[in-house]
Amino acid sequence: MSETKFFSHPTAVIDDNCTIGDGTKIWHFSHIMTNCTIGKKCNLGQNVVVSPEVILGNNVKVQNNVSIYTGVKCEDDVFLGPSMVFTNIINPRSAIVRKDQYVETLVEKGASIGANATIVCGNTIGKYAMIGAGAVITKDVPAYALLVGNPAHQIGFVSEYGHRLEFNESGNATCPESQQQYKLSGDKVSRIY
Repeated sequence: MSETKFFSHPTAVIDDNCTIGDGTKIWHFSHIMTNCTIGKKCNLGQNVVVSPEVILGNNVKVQNNVSIYTGVKCEDDVFLGPSMVFTNIINPRSAIVRKDQYVETLVEKGASIGANATIVCGNTIGKYAMIGAGAVITKDVPAYALLVGNPAHQIGFVSEYGHRLEFNESGNATCPESQQQYKLSGDKVSRIY
């Protein structure tokens, strides 16, 4: 484990060979498994499991009862809601060992995943996307997209502040909180100011 300054509750278990960034907090009954990397200023709630070789960027917020399995990478500023679920095997069977068949999942910078959502492995959640509570993600999610339902379907786009974007006839939108400007081109959104 690196020589950093982080907080861990006495009931948390932290295995050897983990890298944990300064200012990170690890709460009750959580288990940080060997060879994982957790960035600076992360917050891992109660009963969180971080499996071997998982990578979490800086300022990742993990709510209670989330298991982050081998093959998952979360970039900076990701939010993982209470009891949301990752998978890492496409066709799991109890009697068949498939530890060499983990499928990678990427959650890009600033994305938020709501409570009780399920992310099927092998997909990428685009930057600043927002996944609604209980949604089931079965395919890649575009940047800034807002998805809900089972299976999840896109119902719009959101700003980096998490507000629904309303595009005018020219394909421009403004975040009501930040005043950031966005452009819709085809089915892709980008921030322009």
